[in-house]
Amino acid sequence: MELSPLIEKVIAITVPLLFAVTLHEAAHGYVANFFGDSTAKKLGRLTLNPIPHIDLIGTIIIPIALFFVTKGAFCFGYAKPVPVRFGNLHKPRLHMIYVALAGPITNFFQAVIWSLIFITIDLVPSEINTSLFNEICKYGVLINALLFVINLLPLPPLDGGRVMSGLLPNKLARIFAKIEPFGFLIVLFLLLVGILNEVWINPLMNSTFIFLDFLTNPVRIILSGV
Repeated sequence: MELSPLIEKVIAITVPLLFAVTLHEAAHGYVANFFGDSTAKKLGRLTLNPIPHIDLIGTIIIPIALFFVTKGAFCFGYAKPVPVRFGNLHKPRLHMIYVALAGPITNFFQAVIWSLIFITIDLVPSEINTSLFNEICKYGVLINALLFVINLLPLPPLDGGRVMSGLLPNKLARIFAKIEPFGFLIVLFLLLVGILNEVWINPLMNSTFIFLDFLTNPVRIILSGV
């Protein structure tokens, strides 16, 4: 039975998006627990089950709205943030950086995995119709690369902002942290005026895709000879 193009597109976006945001938040929790903060563990957030991580607005409403507004050309979302009490970490300032980086790094590795799956499906002969799987892989790479890049933006409460706070001297870090309540509004404004795309998202996305090609090309070369 063939699926309608709209249903295929929804599936192609939803599957990698759920993996992307779930593993991103779970990674924060696992690393925090490893370095001494068990808050996420006690709340049941150290799980790969997407349900505890789903945020009504970020995981459902925003992706659906973006999907229809852009006619399927762009989709972005986020999960319910994993709670971390940085004061419980063994070395709060240093380990805060590790906890923050865990999410984006997980997204990058997911982009690598989706890319490898796409290459395998594309180059290994098969009698099965793989068009839907190809689309899932393409969106898997795109969504995870986008989450990787955006979350590295050095602006709280994004992960890059947490990293910046851990790197700044205490006095400057406290001043910098005061931006957090307005962080998402600033990001939204920068997106609307096009500055964020021009100076951050587009250059880093291009660099990320180049690096992904560098990492996955050996597999492509090997499979091309099969």
